[in-house]
Amino acid sequence: MAARLTAYVVVGIVGATLIAGLIVGAQRDDNDGPVDVIIHNAKVYTAGSRGAMAEAVAVRGNQILRVGTDREIARLRRPQTLMIDAKRAAVLPGFNDAHLRLIDGGLALDQVDLLDTSTLEETQVRIRNWAEGNPDRPWVLGAGWYYQSFPDNLPTRQMLDSIVSDRPAQFLSRDGHVSWVNTKALRLAKVTRHTPDPPNGTIVRDARTGEPTGVLKEAAMALVSRFVPQPTAEARAAALRAAIAEAHKYGITSAQDVSTSVAELEVLAEARRTGDLQLRVYAAVPIAESNPDPTAPDLDGLDQMLANFPDDPLLKAGAVQLSLDGSVEANTALVTEPYANKNSTGESRYVADDLNRVIRRLDARGWQVLMDAIGDRAVQQALDAYEHAMRSNPAPKRGRRHRIEHAEIVAPADIPRFGALGVVASVQPFVGSPTDDRLKMWSRNRGPDRGSREWPLRSIAGKRGRLAFGSDWPTAPLNPLLGVLTAVTRTTPEGMPEDAWHPEERLAVKAAIDAYTSGAAWASFDEQRKGTIEAGMLADLVVLSDDIFNSPASRLASTTVEITIFDGKVVFRRAERSSN
Repeated sequence: MAARLTAYVVVGIVGATLIAGLIVGAQRDDNDGPVDVIIHNAKVYTAGSRGAMAEAVAVRGNQILRVGTDREIARLRRPQTLMIDAKRAAVLPGFNDAHLRLIDGGLALDQVDLLDTSTLEETQVRIRNWAEGNPDRPWVLGAGWYYQSFPDNLPTRQMLDSIVSDRPAQFLSRDGHVSWVNTKALRLAKVTRHTPDPPNGTIVRDARTGEPTGVLKEAAMALVSRFVPQPTAEARAAALRAAIAEAHKYGITSAQDVSTSVAELEVLAEARRTGDLQLRVYAAVPIAESNPDPTAPDLDGLDQMLANFPDDPLLKAGAVQLSLDGSVEANTALVTEPYANKNSTGESRYVADDLNRVIRRLDARGWQVLMDAIGDRAVQQALDAYEHAMRSNPAPKRGRRHRIEHAEIVAPADIPRFGALGVVASVQPFVGSPTDDRLKMWSRNRGPDRGSREWPLRSIAGKRGRLAFGSDWPTAPLNPLLGVLTAVTRTTPEGMPEDAWHPEERLAVKAAIDAYTSGAAWASFDEQRKGTIEAGMLADLVVLSDDIFNSPASRLASTTVEITIFDGKVVFRRAERSSN
């Protein structure tokens, strides 16, 4: 008996020694192995459900090694370690833009940018200068004009003809739902007073003559845009490189492309092969407006595309995108109550039964669906379709994370349905920046008493709804900090209106950061590898110029990105910072 007891004791001691050795060995691996980057003297926000703060981060290879105090992390320093002094500023997970068009954004960098114009004169000067500086371009292209810049809130072809008459020109509105073209473009496309409006589109016409005014809404935009020369693969590749560099300037390390063509997927895949894809991309394939009800063979093709781009930290597909309605500014968003300035409730691209059928089929095949819905009636239809799919189909293996893109107007009764159904509200908060022009336009179109239903971010989050933030680039600025500012203050960067626009919908700073990091990662099935600052997560990090957590929210307007780290490497540095 004593011998047996002695044997048990020996075995126990040996086992404990082995366990202790494993623990010490693991600690030795952390302490004695290479440490490539240390960010210290920081206000590190880890993001996500914990929302903890730390002082320093250590990076090994392309992963976060440890998060802790300056003293804890300093022990890991090695001779080759790059030391980054954050100077008490905020350090965040890399931003993840949940709604943009990446290559289009890169192409737009070489086109006319009208985003910061506010008058007809400014708009015309910007276009004229670009056209004169690029005389060999076959088209003059651009985006970003806003309705309030023009008399009667719409431009005309004559306004464009006066500065560009020698070649076709096309400019997308800031909301992306209307194009402004010149006479040359209309003639090239053979759009005349006799051309019928296409389904889900409007050719705006002169009330007296019936001639096209140069404004095309929704599906009518394609009448001209299909004649715009398509960029070559080389041009797309150059645009991708430019877009990635622009993203790094704003601390963006992941992007969710909501309308990725087959040609663009090929460019992305080639960039991954050559090592040029220094951005994590989640691609959504659009359901074409010309084929809104895909057949079984169409869906088989989508399935093959998914198989070609499986789950991967750098590039993957897995979502499809479709659009339900238009914009409030163009009176084409689908709303419950008629517009104040037009006896209409907007337009829907689907009747309810057709939409339910399409979503049910996509859901049955395991696709995540990104549905553009802006008006409250469109949001309701989207939620109904998702609920119908949940009742009809067993849950796919990876679960459901369907999304509503934009969700600008939401009826009070539908706010809790986001959380109840597990539907992501993928919102672009800076698009709702309450500029004087935008407030006037929305008041004119919607009526002055309906504003409480617009961009109800805090209400959705308060009912267990998940938020994912994006920019809508290139029809809106790429900078995530502008979106965070709008969500937190409900004012413009200039601080207007002084009493904020529906301040009850303001988010806390951490909640807004979450929507651009951990929330966006969850929205693309990536929360296991990015979106938070934790040991083992991918080392995508951003160092800001200020401590945004202990400063007035208005300071966000002047905060910049100082350093962007992607995959453990510094890919952008605004200015030299001292190392020690």
